[in-house]
Amino acid sequence: MSREQAESMMIDLTRKSTPAEDGFCTYQPVINGDACPWNMDCHSCEKFVMSGADLVYWHRKREQWRMLAERAPTPAVADYLHQVFEPTARAIDGLEKALAAVGLLDEALALDLRRPQDYFGRVWATAFRANELAQHENHSDTDYDTDQNKELS
Repeated sequence: MSREQAESMMIDLTRKSTPAEDGFCTYQPVINGDACPWNMDCHSCEKFVMSGADLVYWHRKREQWRMLAERAPTPAVADYLHQVFEPTARAIDGLEKALAAVGLLDEALALDLRRPQDYFGRVWATAFRANELAQHENHSDTDYDTDQNKELS
């Protein structure tokens, strides 16, 4: 993913969003307190976004699913678990590539959520739509700008 692609996908969470299941909801009526019309099915909603601050959580969740699949009673069950998690795995990979493209990957990987954080920092306030991230799985790791010192203009 190129830097330009990542920048075009970026969503500024400092405007308006509300915490959702393992990410943020950007659907305006929900942000203003109305009920979710999709019964809080966040992971299949186009309004669900993932920020750099969510990356470590999602790494842990991927490991949890891998361990469940390893302990599956049959190969068919293991294959099913991998299949169910595949869209999320693609979104995690896309999030990593997008964060690397905008110079935030190292900061996201270094987050220790047990310590006080600057919630207005770029790694917290920069997010990407999960469904768009999942579409970028075919790009190689060299497709994005790896200059971590570049700042967004």
